[in-house]
Amino acid sequence: MKRVQFEHSAVPYLFIAPQILIISIFFLWPAVQALYQSFLLEDAFGMSSQFVWFRNFEDVLTSSSWTRSAIFTVVFSVLVSVLSIAISLFLAVRADEVIRGAKSYKTLLMWGYAIAPPVAGLLGIMMFNPLMGDLYKAFNSFGFEFNHIENANDAAFIVILIAVWKQVSVNFIFFLSGLQGIPKSVQEAATLDCKSPERRFWTITFPLLAPTTFFLLVINLTYAFFETFGIIDVSTKGAPGGSTATLVYKVYVDGFLGADMGGSAAQSVLLMIMVSVLTVFQFRFIERKVHY
Repeated sequence: MKRVQFEHSAVPYLFIAPQILIISIFFLWPAVQALYQSFLLEDAFGMSSQFVWFRNFEDVLTSSSWTRSAIFTVVFSVLVSVLSIAISLFLAVRADEVIRGAKSYKTLLMWGYAIAPPVAGLLGIMMFNPLMGDLYKAFNSFGFEFNHIENANDAAFIVILIAVWKQVSVNFIFFLSGLQGIPKSVQEAATLDCKSPERRFWTITFPLLAPTTFFLLVINLTYAFFETFGIIDVSTKGAPGGSTATLVYKVYVDGFLGADMGGSAAQSVLLMIMVSVLTVFQFRFIERKVHY
């Protein structure tokens, strides 16, 4: 039999050309520049540079401030992801059970999605302002001696609280869509087989939400690593003493404020490696537990 030969067309390549151009300009080219710059030692004014091989990476890895930021980033990302997913799942389950006023209830929970991270940081820091913040006064009225300006744990609590509040609405939308996509026949059969709502949820509902949960885990970790820059910059600016500075924020501080472009580029390369390893781990091991 004669093999059928299909003609190749250039039209598909024309359609994806704008996207490839955007990725090349705003991602690939800056990534290559950061990698090249991480091997350079530049003066504060950018007038001269010297090729120093891996010296910037050695300085970063032996720096106590970078180690502190790395530890805080890991703890911060895990707490923000777990708390925001857990809270949004609880709200989505409750919202799915609401009969009267369901649209208004769901709309109120989704409003936070429209707020930009810097605005969320501004709202949060105003609520913890020592002069007029209601939450600041409430915490101190219970004897907590809350002071985020001097206490690193209190500052970390504020940043985590704001980041979780900002992300709950996004997760809520996906979880609610996943719950509404579960067939009614499956829910009715589960009700007949098991009378306990808690057991039905963990044995039937939650396993069916596994693909949604895995997807949200990936985007929440990405959000915690990168998109919380505005929250930290507006609320604490990494204070006190850099205790609330994530790796992304430290790259900005060292590069743009400290004029250490080589060290900042080395930090960005290490951050890219960390995120790549984390992504591979998620899709290699965690995704195996997900049933589509």
